[in-house]
Amino acid sequence: MNLLPFGKLPAHQPRKFIPQIIDLGDWPQIAPLFDQLETRAAQCKSAADLERWLLDWSELTAALDEESSRRYIAMTCHTDNAEAEKAYLHFVENVEPQLKPRQFALEKIYIRRRDELHESQTSPATGKNKGTREAHPSENRYFVFDRDVKNHVELFRPENVALETGDAKLCQQYQKLTGSLTVNFRGEETTLVQMGRYLEEPDRALRQEAWELVARRRLQEVDNFDEILDRLIELRQQTARNAGFKNYRDYAFRRLGRFDYTPEDCTRFHDAVAREVMPAVRELHAARRHQLGLDKLHPGHLRPWDLAVDPQNRPPLKPFGQVDEMVSRTQKIFDRLDGELAGGFRQMQDLRLLDLDNRKGKAPGGYQQTLAEARVPFIFMNAVGQQRDVETILHEAGHAFHALAARNEDLHAYRNSPPIEFCEVASMSMELLGNEFIEEFYSAADANRARRVHLEGIIGVFPWIATVDEFQHWIYTHPGHSRAERAAAWLELMDRFGGDVDWSGYEAARANLWHRQLHIFTHPFYYIEYGIAQLGALQVWANSKRDKAKTLNDYKKSLALGGSHPLPELFAAAGCKFQFDAATIKPLIQLAQEELKKL
Repeated sequence: MNLLPFGKLPAHQPRKFIPQIIDLGDWPQIAPLFDQLETRAAQCKSAADLERWLLDWSELTAALDEESSRRYIAMTCHTDNAEAEKAYLHFVENVEPQLKPRQFALEKIYIRRRDELHESQTSPATGKNKGTREAHPSENRYFVFDRDVKNHVELFRPENVALETGDAKLCQQYQKLTGSLTVNFRGEETTLVQMGRYLEEPDRALRQEAWELVARRRLQEVDNFDEILDRLIELRQQTARNAGFKNYRDYAFRRLGRFDYTPEDCTRFHDAVAREVMPAVRELHAARRHQLGLDKLHPGHLRPWDLAVDPQNRPPLKPFGQVDEMVSRTQKIFDRLDGELAGGFRQMQDLRLLDLDNRKGKAPGGYQQTLAEARVPFIFMNAVGQQRDVETILHEAGHAFHALAARNEDLHAYRNSPPIEFCEVASMSMELLGNEFIEEFYSAADANRARRVHLEGIIGVFPWIATVDEFQHWIYTHPGHSRAERAAAWLELMDRFGGDVDWSGYEAARANLWHRQLHIFTHPFYYIEYGIAQLGALQVWANSKRDKAKTLNDYKKSLALGGSHPLPELFAAAGCKFQFDAATIKPLIQLAQEELKKL
């Protein structure tokens, strides 16, 4: 039974090392390939030998990566399918625990052979001959790879393999729980994602009814959500202690390869958002309150169900009716933006690499997953006919363009693992660049309205990013905290970054609002990247206003680098500065505000 929208895809390049017929979900068939690589490493007598060995290892890693991705995609597309769940958990429980120590062994072997060969001749590790000057990172083909492998070797602990397996299983439980939540709204069973459309309705009583129903449903699962996180925290803190770190926050920064910024830089980002962005947010809230006529009411406060509706009480934007319509109109945007990018999106449709509609039993959210051996991207989302869906498809298409731009890079580590901070520049830039042609979905008036919604969303997301990121810093630097203390810490952040919204009567919902943020559960510390990248994307957008052709050319060239350069160099290739302090944030927020005034 094929649970994937796509079938078997050919490898981008013919296999040279892995057998054509092999079950990559069966460890006894995989293990001999690692045996061969370990044996062959000792036979590498030159840099060329080691490089060939490295590419064979990369081929194996890519094939296993794709096997894992296929199972993850099937599971998230069908969280209620026992077969998909079983296949995913089989890989998590029976392949990954075997795989991690073998990959670690090859990493140690690579580092040792690299150093040995470096003593006598040119090696993949240095890209230079013995006795020559030290290469600048951008001149050294393997600088980033070597740095990452060395980091993995230093962090790996055999006893953490079982902990990481437990972590993955708990994350799957969170996905399953959130994917199962529905409400009965006016006689119809509806997913929580689908309920979002009612928050755009002009009828305030209807919005409140829908919002309260969803909030009550989430509150029914408070103990389940908290229990999952409690268990995740315990596993993660133990993982960090095993690796010699005092807390998981410090361990996670190393594990994520954050060589170019520190927790202190994140704190400066939080402070900059409070200083430079929150005044703009409060200004937007005040304007919304006035436009909705709430100033005339007693009390005239902005409520949680007032944040998504059009402030002039116009009907919700309806960008499309059916998902096929969304795809065809998105294609037209890319046709107008850039022929090369348009061709990539068309290829994804031809290969059925899209699962975009919302349905019961489907995991929430959206993502782009690269099938690493075929070297093609897959897009997953939950479209229900909202403006947010247009932003999401443009966003995930940006990730897909990144994968396609780097597909001729043969080193899997560079092709599939660019720094997340730059991956999100690819996607967020595409939201802004694609919005220039948003008339493919709307009339001219509604197009400007959609642009306004998007820019207001960009301003508004910075405080949410700061909240989620600072909350995670608090969680993992306060060991042994109680659930009540955790809720209090969250509420303190909501006071700082929540703006002028009245939650009176809904204090429990506000205290548990973080339950909806899957990153806190499934991707710890993966959220500040969105803030860093949004600043990069705003810089790309600002550049496009001066020279669109050069900006697009720089954008595509930077994506083609994959992960082969350090983070500041990738930003520079796209024409951006890698900075996220107040000095960087202030003019970009001002630009967004100026554009809003034009709209």
